[in-house]
Amino acid sequence: MSSNKPLPGMGSANFGNAFDLSTLKKPTGEAVTPTHGKAVTQENLVSDFVAKSKESVVILLAWSSRSAQAKEILETLGKLEIADKNAWLLGVVDVDAQPQVAQVLQIKSVPVAIAIIGEQLLPLFESVPPADQVRLVINKLLELAAQKGVGSAPEGPTEIPMEAEEVAAYAAMEKGDYKAAKLSYEAWLKRKPNEQVAVVGLAQVNLMLRIDGLDPVLTLKNAKADDVTSQMMCADIEIATGNYEAAFERLLNAVRGMAGEDRDKAKAHLITLFNLVDPTDPRLVKARGQLASALF
Repeated sequence: MSSNKPLPGMGSANFGNAFDLSTLKKPTGEAVTPTHGKAVTQENLVSDFVAKSKESVVILLAWSSRSAQAKEILETLGKLEIADKNAWLLGVVDVDAQPQVAQVLQIKSVPVAIAIIGEQLLPLFESVPPADQVRLVINKLLELAAQKGVGSAPEGPTEIPMEAEEVAAYAAMEKGDYKAAKLSYEAWLKRKPNEQVAVVGLAQVNLMLRIDGLDPVLTLKNAKADDVTSQMMCADIEIATGNYEAAFERLLNAVRGMAGEDRDKAKAHLITLFNLVDPTDPRLVKARGQLASALF
């Protein structure tokens, strides 16, 4: 095997930002069967994965059942492998059960994904990128491999299959039945507590339920600076209309100026609204920093 430089936008060879194995709880000693992919062992690494990379793209995921992040990215990759009709092979390295393999691959943290194309290693990503970003990375990877005569480029966009609860939630929202949509998202989170799509979906539905029946103009006009409920309703309207900065500043002022239970309510509501905004949005990044300063 030989290593290669990462593809543009696919991370770097330094996996330092992933979850350090030394900080995880000690393994129980019981082998854990992953929900997706083929297990990688010291015995089959070369025969079943490196050799296979001459014919099709191989993606290895270093994971641990002790890491919630690793479980989340495994679920995403497993769904994509199915959606792509096994056009590439997903191998799963259990770093607890296969420390020798982890050592060979120089894995010091989880989760980490590595591709193999024609026996060449390509670092892909660490931690848990958004599902749509993972989709783009794999498409780019398949295109690169096809150019090298390995496998074939994707013929068209393939999407991750939707969960049953997600389908039900969307159907309910199309009918304007936000209560039913909320129940679907809550059921999804009960089954998969770390599912970020469900977290965001539930936050959106709760927002729609809170602003339902409110008159936006009158609510903002009659806002009371010393009333936390009034300030939260106004912030909801501002978020719903895309005025993120105003919503954040309103609740930050409440956190700074109120005390006791009202201050706690304002802080909790602000954090709830954070879930509705792209984590990379500079307005959100700024607001998070301001909240930290206001609290400490």
